[in-house]
Parts: sequence; C-alpha cells; structure tokens
Amino acid sequence: MDIPVLKGTRDYLPNEQIIREKIVGILIDKFKKYGFKPMETAILEYYSVLASKYAGGEEILKETYKLTDQGGRQLGLRYELTIKLAKVIGLNPMIRFPFKRYEIGKVFRDGPVKTGRLREFTQCDVDVVGVKSMAADAEFIAMTFDIFKEIGLDVKVLVNNRKLLNGIMEYVEIPEDKRISTILSLDKLDKIGKDGVIEELRESGISESQIDKLFQVIEGAAGSTQEKIAYFENIITNEIGKEGLQELKDFFYYCSAYEIPEDDVIFQPSLARGLAYYTGTMWEVYLKDGTIKSSVAAGGRWDEMIKNFLQSKLDYPAVGMTFGLDVIYEALKQKDFEGFIGKKDKIPMVLIIPINTLTESLTIAKKLRDAGISTDVIVEKKLKRALEFADKEGIPYVIIVGKAELEKNVVKIRDMQAQQETEMPLEKVIKILKG
Repeated sequence: MDIPVLKGTRDYLPNEQIIREKIVGILIDKFKKYGFKPMETAILEYYSVLASKYAGGEEILKETYKLTDQGGRQLGLRYELTIKLAKVIGLNPMIRFPFKRYEIGKVFRDGPVKTGRLREFTQCDVDVVGVKSMAADAEFIAMTFDIFKEIGLDVKVLVNNRKLLNGIMEYVEIPEDKRISTILSLDKLDKIGKDGVIEELRESGISESQIDKLFQVIEGAAGSTQEKIAYFENIITNEIGKEGLQELKDFFYYCSAYEIPEDDVIFQPSLARGLAYYTGTMWEVYLKDGTIKSSVAAGGRWDEMIKNFLQSKLDYPAVGMTFGLDVIYEALKQKDFEGFIGKKDKIPMVLIIPINTLTESLTIAKKLRDAGISTDVIVEKKLKRALEFADKEGIPYVIIVGKAELEKNVVKIRDMQAQQETEMPLEKVIKILKG
C-alpha cells in the first residue's frame, strides 16, 4: 500500500521519542529551577485573534493555517504560544505579577520546509509578564546556557534591540509606514545575503540613497560589544534609538552579573527577528559549530502586545523565549546522540526472561519497578530468541530467571553490551542498577 506522507510533518518512533522526552525533561527541570510554572492553552483559535494587528504581524499570517468549522466560524491553528499567553492574561484579571510561566505544545506554520523546520512542530516557551528591568532578559540568557550545557550543545547568542533598529530607521529617514518591512528585510541578511536584502528594499520603495546609508550604518558597527555600542552612541541621537542603546547596556551589565562570557553573547545590529511584536531586546541562539543553520532557541521583549491586545490602559511589560524541540533533536542527531543517552534512559532498562518461571518473574518485575527501574517481561520467546530481541532493541540488561537460580535465591543478570553474565541476589541487582 502506498501511504502518503505530508511534507513538513513526521512521526517519532519510541527510540526517537525517548530522546525528545529527555530534552523536554531537561527544559522543564530548568524552567522550574528558575521559578517558572506550567500552563497549557488550546491549539484551535479564532482566526480574528491570530490575525489581530497586535499579534504576530503580516509575515506570520502568510504561514497561518486557516479553517472553517461546521458552524461557519473562521478558525486557525496557533502559529506560536505567545499570543495565547496574551489572551490568557486578558481572560484572567486576577493573575498576580510578575507572572512566570512555561508551556510546551504543538504549533503550526505553513512555511518553507527545511532541516530543523517543519510545518507542525513543538515549541517550548517560557515567559515572564510584569517586569520592566533588563535583569529579566539577562536571566533568560543565563538559563539558556544552563540548559544547553546539560543538553551537551555549545551555543552562542546573537542579541539586538528593536528600539535601536527603529532609531536607525529614523536616522536613515525610512518612512514610518515602511520601517517594519525594512527591519524584517534586514533580518534576512544571513539568509538571502546583502544583494537579496537590497532587492527586497528596492521592491518596497526604499530609495538607493536610503539603502546605502542603512548599510553604511549597519556595517560600520564592528569590534567588541562595547565598541559597537559606542559607535551607535556617536551617530544615533534620536530618543527611541538612545533608549534602545541604554537597554542594551543594562542587558549586558546584568549578563556580566551572571558571569556569562562576553564572547558567547554577541551584539548583532542587523538582527530583527521575524515577528512584528518585539519591542526591545531580541536574541537568537545558534550552535557554535554551525551544523544546524536554524536557531535552536530565540526570544525577546514584547512589552506592548498584551496592552494593545486587551485595549487596556495598563502596562504589561513582558519578555520570553522559545526552545525548538525539533531543531534541538536534529542537532543532537547529527552528533549521533553521543553522551546524551545512557543505559538509564533506555526503555526498558531491564528485560526479564523467564525459564518456566513466569509467575516468579512477574514478582521480580514488580520489585524492580517498585525501585524505579524500567522493566519488561518477555513471555512468549525462548531464551535464544529473547536474547536476540534484547540485543536488537538495545536493552542494556537481561535478567534470566530459571528454577536453578530461584533455588539459590539469585538471578542471572547479563550486561548486553559487555556480554557478561553474573549471578547475584535481586537486592544487589537493584542496588547496582539504581547506581
């Protein structure tokens, strides 16, 4: 039977999902460590909510899945989790601030498919609402390095500020109605190159003199972070640009308090991110070795979305980020998961093979499981076939339970990798396996 596979989607078999769940487990553990609480929101949403001018912007709407239900209502699949958080804040006025939450769930985008980028993928979001200080932004960077250190990936963070970009737009005299599109085109510099960005700017009506001045400003920023900031302080004198520069200085100051190496957090003036709602600091996380071109995590400050979305007079400063489970998985896969998955991660960790001792083997399995050891009992295969099964499944340990072992009050444990067998009491086996 020819079964069609929808491009941009995929299924994960158990060996793959074990790895994905371990990644999620690390993320959840770190999120909680930094004081974030779990939340879950609906995948389906009114299209009018997703298409709100205070949501993701025109670029993301091009990739939004739209559908009509049986009642004729216009719905859509969520394209990210941030807009859902804004809605939750609006529906729950009793929420206390600062509100720190994480959410892990599926999102959907009808965009280009490439390595690490699918139509249906899992986002792992973490946000704090109600804090203006750049200390909150720096905390996300500290948490990012904490997370990727445990995952085993060496990363760098590229940082910019949307207010500074708006200040640059004002300095270059880009018309206000073209500033967002110009910023989003500039963000594609690494993807389509300078010539591609220039062509986009020409098509959107930006003059040659403005394009030349824009690149002169962006390319003039060189050297260390402090040298780049000093460069912009000399040429950007408008209020919005100065505010962005001050936020960057505060941000890097707090990063130093977290003892983050300067070389790992890089000020990149062309970085804009692809969503229109960012208001201040923005960052993207990349592998240092460049084996995956897509960012493995990204985030930024979105101070205006909730206020505008709710049409409220109250301020809801907010900052957050997302970790891409699928792209992190692909990055680990390219390293053949070396050092990431150990014997204790295998499911099951132990396979019990009864030799005419099924009842007793089930009792042994219960004791192993009660001790927190992942255990299975194979009930319909002979010894040779059961060992072959364990080997092909990558099960680390086999326990063989025969009448002779039971009479001696021991079990026979076999290390499948070392191909060694040892007889010992079950209590000692449990102690060894729990390590």
